[in-house]
This record gives sequence, structure tokens and C-alpha cells, in this order.
Amino acid sequence: MQVELRRGLPRVAGGQPWPPAGTVEIEDAPAAAAAPTAPPATETVATPLRRGLPRVPGGEPWPPAGTVHVAAPAAAPADTPEATAPVENDVDTVEVPLRQGLPRVVGGQPWPPAGTVRVVAPPAAERAPEAAPEAAVSEPAPAPEPSPVPAPAQVAAEEEPEGVGKRWLPWALGALLLLAAAVIGSRWYVGTASGAEFIARYDGLQPLPDNAPVGLPAWLNWAHFFNMFLMALIVKTGLDVRREKRPAAYWQPKKGGKKISVTLWLHQVLDIAWVALGAVFFVLLFTTGQWMRIVPTSWEVFPNAVSAGLQYLSLDWPDENGWVYYNALQELSYFVTVFVAAPLAIASGVRMSGMWPSSWKAVPVSWARAVHFPTMIYFVAFVAIHVFLVLATGARGNLNAMFAAREDATSWLGVVLFLIALAVTALGWWAARASVVAPLANATGKVSKR
Repeated sequence: MQVELRRGLPRVAGGQPWPPAGTVEIEDAPAAAAAPTAPPATETVATPLRRGLPRVPGGEPWPPAGTVHVAAPAAAPADTPEATAPVENDVDTVEVPLRQGLPRVVGGQPWPPAGTVRVVAPPAAERAPEAAPEAAVSEPAPAPEPSPVPAPAQVAAEEEPEGVGKRWLPWALGALLLLAAAVIGSRWYVGTASGAEFIARYDGLQPLPDNAPVGLPAWLNWAHFFNMFLMALIVKTGLDVRREKRPAAYWQPKKGGKKISVTLWLHQVLDIAWVALGAVFFVLLFTTGQWMRIVPTSWEVFPNAVSAGLQYLSLDWPDENGWVYYNALQELSYFVTVFVAAPLAIASGVRMSGMWPSSWKAVPVSWARAVHFPTMIYFVAFVAIHVFLVLATGARGNLNAMFAAREDATSWLGVVLFLIALAVTALGWWAARASVVAPLANATGKVSKR
């Protein structure tokens, strides 16, 4: 007879339910010689159906709620020799392993538990048509409890600290202890004769060429603002991409292609804008001679950088005059940020994006993942220290130089421009969400919820 196949979950993501829709041919029970008297009808018991996962998102569990008649072993007639034997010995059964499905709870074990069940083999004698059961299943045979093996998700959940505080508190305490030890050690060394001699020989100032430009031009102020704005949003969207589980919307090119989340689309658009800004910055940096302020031109920059670091840690800070020169430690920090960290962030980001050709496998994507996130951590640490020193070493003078392109320690213009830039950045941070970005993304592609 023809029986319709029961379909389960897809074998691959986005695939069709398995097995394919169809029917299978099952042989009818073989007929036997007619007995002198009609055999009694097989007794059945009603058993509730086991319900599984929905076939479609948001649907009802499948199969629908209901019952199925399960055959009960029939007793042999009293006048037959077989009546003297136990009923269960007359039923021919086979042992079948249970099919395990998905866990019932997050991080739980597959359900049902691993084990076997005994299934009644088809009887040789012909059954009464009106009493033929849909399935003949006996009670499961007792089996030893399998040793519980925790699922990977459950192990990760048990090992992960509860809350952000527990995860970062040990690191924060360790950093504070290390900083305190560095301050105490630096103050001790600077107070010794050799430390004082080292500071006197290397004062920490930046060795500059004679033709180095003086002052900060207006284009550098504008580049500084746009860099501040874009980097804040790049860090924000990058963190959102790492932690979002179910994106609110997806973006796809108009001509078709791989779908990505709207958050990732915004992150990549900001990356492209940041790279364009960097290209303009590099051109102006080298055509105006401003490169001499952040590129070391003498080996003496290294001992001077050590001296500047000791002076910072000893809380006796070196002289500041950012309008004319940086100290050696600032010069090296800007050089690493502009010429090392920024290219690493761009290269690793391109390798992880869809712009990288799939046939170019010389650079593994694992390298890009191992570099991209630590580079972002470096930028965050650099910005935090940079802002702290700007505010702690003469805020009005530094902000006037960085945002108003003027050497003035008394004007409030730089402070006002900085607050405006901060407000614009905060507004962009708030607007970097799917509900606001989706209309913009839709203008360059197709936005959908799936």
C-alpha cells in the first residue's frame, strides 16, 4: 500500500524539508489460511501523538494534536496449546534506536534521551480489517541511563561569567595595580642621580628639522573633526555587528548578491568614508610639510620618548607646546596611529568584507579577525589617553589649536567648536540604528526584514 513520507527539518540552512515529499510502497501483511472460526479483533489503546517543531516560522507544532491507536498484544484462545505461554512471548518484537531531535530548552540535551524502543513485528496471521492499527508499538524496554554529556552551548553558558562587571573587573583592577606600580617606580627612578642625569640629557622634546612648519592649518582642524566623527561611529557599529544576533533588517545589492545586515552595511559605508578622508589627509600631510611633526627624523626620538614617558608617570609632566612641537612620545604615538594602526584596520576590514574576491586565499580570514578587533581596542585606548591629556595640559589652548586653528590660551572659541563637534558626533551615534539607516540603505540596494 502507498504511505506518505513524513518530512522533517532541512539538512542545510535555507534548504527544503527532508526527505522530499513523496510516498513509499509498503507490503501488506501476508494472508494465511482461514481458521475454522473467525479470530477475535485486535485490542488497541489510544496514545497521544508526539508533537515536534513547526514546519513554518510562527506556525503550530507538527503534527497537529491528536491520538493514534496502538495495538495491544492479543491473548491466545483458551483451547489452544499456546495459551499456556505468557502473552508477551507470543509477540515478535525488534529493537529500534530512538530518533533524537532538538533540545527542548536552550543549552539542553537533544530530546528524547538516547535509548531504544521495542517495536512489534507485523503478525503473520491476517488481522480484522476494522481493527487494523496504524502502528504497533510496545512499551519501551528499560535501558540504563546514559551519562549526561553537556552540550557546547551549555558549557559556554556555564563557563561565561555573569554580567559585564565580573568579566572586566579583574582586568580593570590589574591595570590599576600595574599603573600604580609604574608611577611609584618612575618617581623613585627620577629621584635618583642616574634618573635625574637621564632626564637632563634627554628632555623628552621632539627633534624637528629646521624647515618644519609651525602651527596647525585649518584643513587639519576639519580633518580632525571628521576623523573624530567617523571613528566614533565606526567603533559603535563595529561593536553592534559583533553582538547582534537577529538583525532588524538586511541589505542586498540591487543587482542581487549576498545579504548583509543593515548595521554591517552602515559600518562598511563609514569605513569607505574614513578611507577617503585618510587619502585626502595623506595628500595634504605630505604636500604641506606637516608630516615632519609626526614622522621621526632622528634616532634620538626613542630615548626622548622614554624620558617623556618617565616624566608623565612620575607626575612631573614635560613641557607642552602643541602649536610648535610635540614631545617625542606624542610623535611616536601619532606615527603608529597614522602609519601602522590605520593601514592594519583598513587591510583587515577589507579582507573580512564582501569586497574581497573569494578566489584570493593567500591572506586567511582568520588573520583579519585576529587583527581587526585588537586594532579597534588600540584606537579606543589612544583616543581615551589623547582626550585626557588634551584636557589636563591646558584645555583652552589645546582646543583652540585643534578646532580653531589659532594659538590662543584665553579664547573660548575652540571650546565652543569642540562642544558643537561633540554634539554632532552624539547625534550621529544616536542615528546609527536600523530604523534610521534603512531608508538610506534602501536608496543603494534592497532592504528587507529577512
